[in-house]
Amino acid sequence: MAHSETFLDPQKWGLTSRDRLVQLDDQHVALVIQRKSRVIMTDGKRLLAKVHKIKSLRPDLDVALKIRAPLCSKTKAFLEGEDILVIQD
Repeated sequence: MAHSETFLDPQKWGLTSRDRLVQLDDQHVALVIQRKSRVIMTDGKRLLAKVHKIKSLRPDLDVALKIRAPLCSKTKAFLEGEDILVIQD
């Protein structure tokens, strides 16, 4: 994946304006989660719904989750089981 990241307009992808979406390269985008509190399964299910919105527009695109917060191990396994790459900064 390329080092330069381009921020995308989340509303063009069916997401809210508060969501952050970056283009990693031609075939990869990432949802950026910047918060301090732990990401739990409830959050993971919401994130999966957002990934499905993105994939409904571009099925060929790989969607990753870029996160700085602690991530529940069950949630990480759940997301990876749905073919979502989890990138922890």
